[in-house]
Amino acid sequence: MKQQIKRGLFYLAIGFAGLFCLRLGYGYLATPGQPGQQMLLNGNAVFSAGIMTSEGGRAVGQLKANYATERLLLKREKLDYSIDQKYEKVASITSKTNAFDEDEKRIQDASVKYNGLIQFEQSVGVPGDRRVTVAIGVPPERFDPIVAELKGIGELSSIRIDKTDKTNEYKELKAKQASLEKARDALISLKSKSGRIDEFTNLENRILEIEEQIQSSGVQLGDYDQENEFCTVKLTLEEKTAAVKATISFRHRVVVALAWTVRYYAIVLAILCLAALLSLLGVVLLQRLNVIPQPAVRRESAGD
Repeated sequence: MKQQIKRGLFYLAIGFAGLFCLRLGYGYLATPGQPGQQMLLNGNAVFSAGIMTSEGGRAVGQLKANYATERLLLKREKLDYSIDQKYEKVASITSKTNAFDEDEKRIQDASVKYNGLIQFEQSVGVPGDRRVTVAIGVPPERFDPIVAELKGIGELSSIRIDKTDKTNEYKELKAKQASLEKARDALISLKSKSGRIDEFTNLENRILEIEEQIQSSGVQLGDYDQENEFCTVKLTLEEKTAAVKATISFRHRVVVALAWTVRYYAIVLAILCLAALLSLLGVVLLQRLNVIPQPAVRRESAGD
């Protein structure tokens, strides 16, 4: 009996020591987390296809769409003609820096230098782990120069430039507005004819609905006006987080690993004991119900 108890305690000690060593090794191999970046992923707004989203992908704001015009010269057989192409051009830049305050100011200065308009700005984090995200609208002719300058701020991590043709959407908006205006004029002409009061009331309501649609399409078309032409530069500047592995002492790692091992080893043992108890109760219950035979009991004779 004593040998079995010793053997059981030995196996328990081996399991505890093995789990402790695994947790201690994990502490050296794991990369320290960056709270600021995790916070951004969990709850703060990020750029996604022109939409500012938050936790769960819920849209919390729409970034202003910027459009520009470019005159294109096309050649078809012996006929040369030009068209005005409406397009959306967006540069997405991500950089890291050790001089966060200085580089953030350089971004502001670049926006002023190239006649840019900051349309969105978000700053999060604490000193040592900060992040700023800005969206700048710039005149089309100043797009390439400001992108070149912003690329030189901090350490460039990634850059992406997208150009999307919006000519068809612009033409569809123009056609929709013209159609709405014709419908409005036709309804207004009906007001000169005789009819019941309720019919005139419905007519006025319909005219007001069309007027609202005309105004809405006019606002959308206003984004395409040459005086409102911009291209978009989205820049994310992250402050480099100093490495913390070397600053964590071995004693601290041992204490953390020991506390973790005690907690989770106790949970594992509790689960195993509960599973063994449930198994024992299950066997006894099945024996009582004669589902499984009871073990035979050996009886010794008096002569033995």
